Amino acid sequence: MTTHVKQSREGAAPVPGWALRDAEPADVEAIAELRAVVMRPDLERLGRFDAHRVRQRLRDAFAPGHTSVVVADGSFAGCVALRPAEDGPWLEHFYLEPALHGRGLGSAVLRALLDRTDAEGALVRLNVLQGSAARRLYERHGFSVESEDPVDVFMVRRPGRPGGGAGPRN
Repeated sequence: MTTHVKQSREGAAPVPGWALRDAEPADVEAIAELRAVVMRPDLERLGRFDAHRVRQRLRDAFAPGHTSVVVADGSFAGCVALRPAEDGPWLEHFYLEPALHGRGLGSAVLRALLDRTDAEGALVRLNVLQGSAARRLYERHGFSVESEDPVDVFMVRRPGRPGGGAGPRN
């Protein structure tokens, strides 16, 4: 487990020391609960919140081998998954405790993952709910809209986009 400490934006509480660890099967319920809390406002806005379904979808898709748990200041703080696919890895299940939102932790975790996928030359895809504030985070890190529907926005990021800047399209 590698620990990171980053400075936050001016005026915000500092980003806690954080690390990623491999997820274990026993993490599923904590992650399912966090997903329900984090996604509830957007799902309610879209008229799609179902307390059981939001948790069960995570349980059904949970793949510990592709999931990392975010630990901040020694405590469970969230999770993120990079699921391999033929068209490049999919960034999925990226949830952080709401108390940590806006402190730069999401950017720090995302940057660490993207450094790894850039080194592999991998295209990364994700989907985010329409109207979600998370879309701005992804755009700052070089993701652009590939397609969208009434519920989801599908985004892609090509490798080699340091600092989220535009890179060449091959």
